[in-house]
Amino acid sequence: MTPKAVRSLLLTSTLLFSLGAPAQQPAATPKPAQHHLINGYEPMWWKEAVVYQVYPRSFQDSNGDGIGDLKGITSRLDYLHKLGVNVIWLSPHYDSPNADNGYDIRDYRKVMAEFGTMDDFDRLLAGIKQRQMRLIVDLVVNHTSDEHHWFVESRSSRNNPYRDYYFWRDGSPNPADPDHPLSPNNYPSYFSGSAWQFDPPTKQFYLHLFAVKQPDLNWDNPRVREDVFSLMRFWLDKGVDGFRMDVIPLISKQPGLPDLTPDQLKDPSRLWANGPHRDEYLQQMNREVLSKYDVMTVGEAIGISLTETPQIVNSERHELNEIFNFDAVRVNRDGKRYIPWTLPQFKAFYARHAEILGKQDWDTVFLSNHDNPRLVSSFGDDSEQFRVPSAKLLETLILTMRGTPYIYQGDELGMTNYPFKSMNEFNDIEAHNGHKDEVLTRHAVTEEAYIENLRHMGRDNARTPMQWDASPNAGFTTGPKPWLAVNPNYKTVNAAQEVADPDSVYNYTARLIALRARTPALIYGDYKDLDPQHPHIFVYLRTLDKDKYLVIHNFSSQPTDYTLPDGLTAGKILMDNYGGHESATGTLHLKGWESRIYRQ
Repeated sequence: MTPKAVRSLLLTSTLLFSLGAPAQQPAATPKPAQHHLINGYEPMWWKEAVVYQVYPRSFQDSNGDGIGDLKGITSRLDYLHKLGVNVIWLSPHYDSPNADNGYDIRDYRKVMAEFGTMDDFDRLLAGIKQRQMRLIVDLVVNHTSDEHHWFVESRSSRNNPYRDYYFWRDGSPNPADPDHPLSPNNYPSYFSGSAWQFDPPTKQFYLHLFAVKQPDLNWDNPRVREDVFSLMRFWLDKGVDGFRMDVIPLISKQPGLPDLTPDQLKDPSRLWANGPHRDEYLQQMNREVLSKYDVMTVGEAIGISLTETPQIVNSERHELNEIFNFDAVRVNRDGKRYIPWTLPQFKAFYARHAEILGKQDWDTVFLSNHDNPRLVSSFGDDSEQFRVPSAKLLETLILTMRGTPYIYQGDELGMTNYPFKSMNEFNDIEAHNGHKDEVLTRHAVTEEAYIENLRHMGRDNARTPMQWDASPNAGFTTGPKPWLAVNPNYKTVNAAQEVADPDSVYNYTARLIALRARTPALIYGDYKDLDPQHPHIFVYLRTLDKDKYLVIHNFSSQPTDYTLPDGLTAGKILMDNYGGHESATGTLHLKGWESRIYRQ
């Protein structure tokens, strides 16, 4: 297929995408007919999309209670539409007691009271559709809240019909104290401590791989699967366009739940994510629900290696469209500890993705989300001098790589990590449980060292309220106090200032999104790293037939004169995060954190 034909096909696809989906979809919307391939890929709207994640608690408060809500999101849709994103990923909005900020769901068919009502959700969805955008919502079905009616019934007696909706086990004998049995096995919780909780009413333990208030569902029970499929249909029939699936590989547990070996305890996710029925259950979900709608699905692929990724996303397997692989985003950590990283390490992940993922697979590109610290503080330079250019560089990287790009709220402004000083400034259950375990119980680290690490890696860095303007509380709330403190730099880093500034991170990102939308090579083109071992320069080609684009980033604050390898000459410059115009040369004079895109 010629480049002109590809552009025509992509334009048609983009037009169809822009038309959006109706607010109300029938229960069985057939998938569209197959298209002509582009570079071996089947074009799909979710491959061409740019996804923007909204964390509702922190986006916009509409009623002054200090908590973001659905009406607040609706009031900011024009801001997102102007940015150019075309899919919104809404983090959990369901009824929840908030042990884990909404990832402990009490009622899947009800909106959290703090966020509003179902009418508010319907108005939000209608507003998204009116702006030719789409909406995907979180699907959290590895576990529920312990206040969900399934679990309330399940824990009430050993013979309750819902007992087998969860994992219940007798404890192990405790010779030292026979009245207090030990946990059934040595599973650790992701949030510290044992993954088992003794429940006095029935004198058994239940499994919770996450918080105590998040008991794991037993997917081996077919009634559980059907109830999950039913709630999925509920939201799809409302008109949502798919799901981001929380820790979805964990749904198939190991038969008998045996103890982990010492090697398995080093990374339990590897075992937990590869249960014997994982693919069977995902294929059943696809066959009975997803295949009947034109939707996108992306799984949080905890415990899944890159080489295992095609097993879930290969289109011939009929499971999920995409998964999040965390190799790149976690290059700067060892477990939950911050560690130094190098650019060659970082680049190697993208090279391996291009090598391992084939034409039947599709990738995701992201470096931040609600579970990770701020983009520019993690991978850029959040100093006053380089915050803006490095934030622009990172957006350039995300929007010119292979796969569907994901932008986390505030990254389009260059928002930074919060300057935490004490534990009482943190909200995150993971941070507090870790503090209790590592500092107060085991004395493994000092208080100061633990907080210093959280300044780099803590999840609350991403959860501070959106910085809308320079008014009190950054325009996030009219109330006296937001649920989590606003970053003190909001008077200089905020949306009002950036929307009005043509050279801001926001407007630069909008231009990048528009460039990607009209450039098939940046979506379906091949990828080649031209200098994988250079310690500061990341330079690569995206190629589709005769269309070729050169992208170069200086991951350093130091100016660099860089000669392109293999006698290459830079072509026509399309974008430069400093506004430069250097073209038609083999040696590029790059400023600190400069990023450029050339058409060759």
